[in-house]
Amino acid sequence: MNRMHNTFKHALAARQSQIGLWLGMCSPYTAEMIGGAGFDWLLIDAEHAPNTLDTILAQLQALAPYPVHPVVRSAWNDPVEIKRLLDIGANTLLVPMVQNANQAALAVAATRYPPQGVRGVGAALARASQWNRTPDYLRRANDQVCVLVQVETAAAMAQIEAICAVDGVDGVFIGPSDLAADMGHLGEPGHPDVRRAVEDGIARITACGKAAGILIADEALARRYIELGTTFTAVGVDTSLLVKSAQALAQRFKGEAAAPAANPTGPSVY
Repeated sequence: MNRMHNTFKHALAARQSQIGLWLGMCSPYTAEMIGGAGFDWLLIDAEHAPNTLDTILAQLQALAPYPVHPVVRSAWNDPVEIKRLLDIGANTLLVPMVQNANQAALAVAATRYPPQGVRGVGAALARASQWNRTPDYLRRANDQVCVLVQVETAAAMAQIEAICAVDGVDGVFIGPSDLAADMGHLGEPGHPDVRRAVEDGIARITACGKAAGILIADEALARRYIELGTTFTAVGVDTSLLVKSAQALAQRFKGEAAAPAANPTGPSVY
């Protein structure tokens, strides 16, 4: 894998639709299974899934042979965590709960070596540089990191233009579930008010010349958002796929009493 050419970053810049899936099982084995499924990108989640640096590293290694781009969502907008994720080989990051341009600039700075940023220099210990075997890694790394920031409150949505104006922000990801909660519709990411806010956000992000992203498991809604302009769209979650498939199989043989019925009106994103 050529880590010095971020194909995902270049695809977003070219407005090429990238279809992805969320990985929440924290397993390199399941990550590798899904790695060959045909998605353009897979999101390794450290915010809501119980991932650690070791499990993220193992999944990056498992996905390396496959033509799929790993994206890692950090637990928080933390320069120390971001530095460690970059060093183990993540070169596209999704940073959650970014509220304004200052926080977006902090996320970008954490991914850049000085003088453009504050990333600590430790390439001799880093998988990202192949332990200093990659020629000119330190000089080239800044340009190949892809920074995606997540807006998921009404206050953040109001700041979309300012966030998009931050140099180094490659894409803005809308989080419908937290947005729904913030708007008073907890557990209802498909609520009409939330949908209107999401659609408005997609239009504003794309008008700023940035890539818009979202996670939505409702197929009709996912296609709607793609039509409106989302460039990186996650269309499902591995844990949900397993839970729903296992429950459906049990119910076919044992009836509805086999497991509690899934709530059809419950959250389809997070």
